[in-house]
Amino acid sequence: MSNKNNFNKNKMMNVRMKLRKLVWAPIACLIFAATLSCDDDFAELNTNPLALSTDKLATSDVLLGQAFAQATYTSNMGLHWRMQISQSLFSDLWSGYYATTYVGFDSDRFTQVGRWADLAWGSFYGVAAPQVKIVEDIATANGNNVAMGMAKVVKVNGYSRMTDYWGPVPYSSFGNEELSVPFDSQQDMYASFFSELDAASSALAGGGSAFGGSDLVYGGNGSKWRKLAESMRLRLAMRIRFVDPAMSKTQAEKAYNSGALITSNDDNAFIATSGDNRNPLETITDWGEFRMSATMEGILKGFDDPRRMKYFDPAADGDQDGDGDPYEGLQNGQTKVALGTSKNPVTSDVNVYFRDVAQGGANPPLEWLQAAEVHFLLAEAALAGYNVGGTAQSYYESGIKVSMERWGAADAAAIAAYTASNNTPVSFDGGTTPASSDITVAFNTGDNEKALEQIITQKWIALFPNGWEAYAECRRTGYPKQLPRVQSDNPDVPVDQIPARMVYTSSEYTNNAEAVQAAVSSSELGSDKNNVKLWWDKK
Repeated sequence: MSNKNNFNKNKMMNVRMKLRKLVWAPIACLIFAATLSCDDDFAELNTNPLALSTDKLATSDVLLGQAFAQATYTSNMGLHWRMQISQSLFSDLWSGYYATTYVGFDSDRFTQVGRWADLAWGSFYGVAAPQVKIVEDIATANGNNVAMGMAKVVKVNGYSRMTDYWGPVPYSSFGNEELSVPFDSQQDMYASFFSELDAASSALAGGGSAFGGSDLVYGGNGSKWRKLAESMRLRLAMRIRFVDPAMSKTQAEKAYNSGALITSNDDNAFIATSGDNRNPLETITDWGEFRMSATMEGILKGFDDPRRMKYFDPAADGDQDGDGDPYEGLQNGQTKVALGTSKNPVTSDVNVYFRDVAQGGANPPLEWLQAAEVHFLLAEAALAGYNVGGTAQSYYESGIKVSMERWGAADAAAIAAYTASNNTPVSFDGGTTPASSDITVAFNTGDNEKALEQIITQKWIALFPNGWEAYAECRRTGYPKQLPRVQSDNPDVPVDQIPARMVYTSSEYTNNAEAVQAAVSSSELGSDKNNVKLWWDKK
C-alpha cells in the first residue's frame, strides 16, 4: 500500500473516531424508510442496533446523501415546531411580515421567551450542526470535492443564520469533544465564511455532481451549487457593508466577477418538500396564531402591489377600513386584553398556497435564496459605488420584475407600470395612523438614502416569507420603516424599534457558562441584552 493510501486511510479513521463523539440522534433518524421524517424522541433510536455508524456513512453514497438532505432541511429550520420557535415567533414578527393574533404569545411585544429560544438554539446545535459536520468531514476525507463544496455552502448558511440572530456563537470549535465550546466573534466568523465559500466555489467550478436525488435543492448539480455559493457571498458581503466597506466591496465584486450568480428564477435555491418533509409554514398556518401585519398592509396596498393577492387572502369578514380593499393587517404589539377578542376574522391570513394541503395548499418549497434578492443586492452594491456591471436603478427594476415573474403576479406591461408608479404606502386604518413611509415605487435618482430605502423595501417584499433574512436586513439598514408596536413589554426595546439580537439561552448559561460569559463580555457585545447591536449593525 502506498504512503498516500496509508495517509488517506489514517485520515478516514481519525474522522470516524471524532464523528462518533458527536451527537448521533439526528443521523439515527435516517435508518428507517429512507425518509426525512424524524421522531422527536431520540432515546430509542440512539440504542437501536441498526443505528447508522460512521463506517456506513463513509462508504455509502446513499446514506451520506440522506445525511446531506437532512442537513440541508434542518439547517434551514425545517419541521413545523422548529420553524415556529425559531422564525415564526421571532423574526417573522420583528421583520414586520406578520402580527400575532394569539393571546398567549408575547414575542410580538418584544419578549424573548426563553424556552422557545432554547429550542431554537438546540435545534441547530443538537440537530443541524452535527449533520453538517459529518457530511463535510466525510466528503473531505473521501476526496469528494463536489460533495465537500456543497456541504460547505450548507454550513455557511446555517452558521450565518445563527450568528445573525445571536452574535458570537460556537463555530470553529464545534465538535471539539470538550465540555466547553468557545464562541467565535462574529467578525471572525464572517472572515471564515468568505474563506469557506472560496473553497466551495473552487470545488464546484468544474461542475460535476454529488448526492443526486438526495440533494433537495439542485438534484446534485454542482454548477448550480456554485451559483448559490457566490450568491451567498454577495448576501454576506452586503451584510457587512457598514462595518467593513472595503471587505464588503472586495467580496461583492468577487461574487459579481465570478459570473456565477443566481439571476434567473430557474436557479432559485429552494429546498424541495414532500409528504415527509413538509414546508413548516404549511403546518403552522393551521394553528391560526398570526395574520398580515399593518406595516405589510400599508405598503402593499399603497403600492397597489399585485403580490398581495399571492401572499395573502382577503379577511374573512371583508373590508374593515372602508377603502374597498379586503386585505387587512394588524398592528404589531397588541395587548393581551385586545387579543382576548379574536382578530383572525378581520385580518388577512396567508394565501391558501402556503396553507395545509387539505385546504388546497401547495406545500411549497422552503425559501433559501432567490434571484430577486440577488438583483436587489446588486442594486445596493451599485448604489454604494461597487463595480457590479449595472446601475442601482437597473438592478432595482429588474429585481421587481424577477420577483413579479416568480409569482406570476403581473404581465410585462403591468410590471413596467408598477416600477414607474409614484404610489406610496398608505395608512392601514383609514388615516388614524400615518403611513410608515412616503417613498414611491419609481426609483429616486436624486437621493441615495431614499434610494436605499426603496431597494430594501422592495427586497423585503420579494423575500416574503423568508422572515429570517428580512429581519437581518431590517436591523442592518433600518428599512423598511415599520409602524410602531402598540405595546412593548421589553424595557430595552421601545415600541418604535425592534430587537437588535437574541439574548443567549439558559441552556448555554447552564452547560457552557465560561464560554458564554466570555462572549457576553467581549468587545462585540459588552452585555447580553436585546438592544445590543451586532458587529455588522453599524449604519
